[in-house]
Amino acid sequence: MFEEYDEYRNKIREFALKEFTEDVAADYDRKEAYPDELRKKSLSLGIVDMQNPAKVMIGIEELCRVDAGLGIALTTPYFGSEVIMLFGSDAQKAILEDVYKGKYILGLSVTEPSGGSDVAGLKTTAKKQGNKYILNGSKMFITNGSIADYLVVLARTSEDSNPHHGLSTFLVNTKLKGFKANKLVDKLGVRATNTAELQFNNIELSEDDLIGEEGKGFYYIMMFFNISRIYVAAQSLGIARGAFDKIKSYIKENNIKDEESMFRLSDVGTRIEATRQMTYNAATYLFEFKPKPELTSMAKAYGSETAVYAAESAMEILGDHSAYEDVQRIFRNAKIMEIWEGTSEIEKLVIARYILKGE
Repeated sequence: MFEEYDEYRNKIREFALKEFTEDVAADYDRKEAYPDELRKKSLSLGIVDMQNPAKVMIGIEELCRVDAGLGIALTTPYFGSEVIMLFGSDAQKAILEDVYKGKYILGLSVTEPSGGSDVAGLKTTAKKQGNKYILNGSKMFITNGSIADYLVVLARTSEDSNPHHGLSTFLVNTKLKGFKANKLVDKLGVRATNTAELQFNNIELSEDDLIGEEGKGFYYIMMFFNISRIYVAAQSLGIARGAFDKIKSYIKENNIKDEESMFRLSDVGTRIEATRQMTYNAATYLFEFKPKPELTSMAKAYGSETAVYAAESAMEILGDHSAYEDVQRIFRNAKIMEIWEGTSEIEKLVIARYILKGE
């Protein structure tokens, strides 16, 4: 079903090769600056089409193949949009339309300092007082945290014996009094993306800021992760392909034929093909509104490991040439794939759970 997007794929590839030059990618990486001018240019050219999830996935893959730091930075201004798209009010969806047009930048705020993977154990609260909610707490490692105009925030609205209950999602305007963001620096990779620590200090939210139903937030976020993990698998696939491009070029240019290099080349190529099949198979179910979380988690977990393996292979095969900044950047960018949107360990627990549910 994805062959129809070949022309779009070529368009994305051409854009990335033209705009993500080594000088540009290295500069944003060194400065840890968000590439807002590239964001605006990509919008004007229709590079990211959030109305079409297949195009989003393909776009992410091809952008990350050239440079993951810039590629991810151009596709995260819409981070969390699926929560609003699926469960938001008409007024919230109107704001989302402005996000798609580039007027606003959106972010998703779930992870906390005390526990990244334990979503149900989060401590941020939104206590109801009359017709308002008072938001207090902190978040950590939030993408777009210090540049977002709006954030989809997960907070506890009530206590329940079941920790999955009592969580709700809110659309928070970052201009509200009591919001503070501290940009994180010296990250290992994806330095062109904006990452921040957030603090919410007695922020007053209205009932209109609640996304969907109170107490359903955990399930909204889990549904979001089931979508976004496909996109992380595409990020991983793109990074792995970018590393593979480096390996192939180096082997051909230097006429390398030793068995060890041939074995590693074939291993990387095989893992990339397996990742592609897993990712596009899981995406087929998801985009037909029949998601299979176990397949999504398989694609995300295996894909992230493939990205790291391909990057490590590029470093080893290129030897002294791996000291070049572009190869190092691929290696640094790959590692986050095993961590965000659910660590590899979390993904494997999901996979195991679904395997045991089956016959």
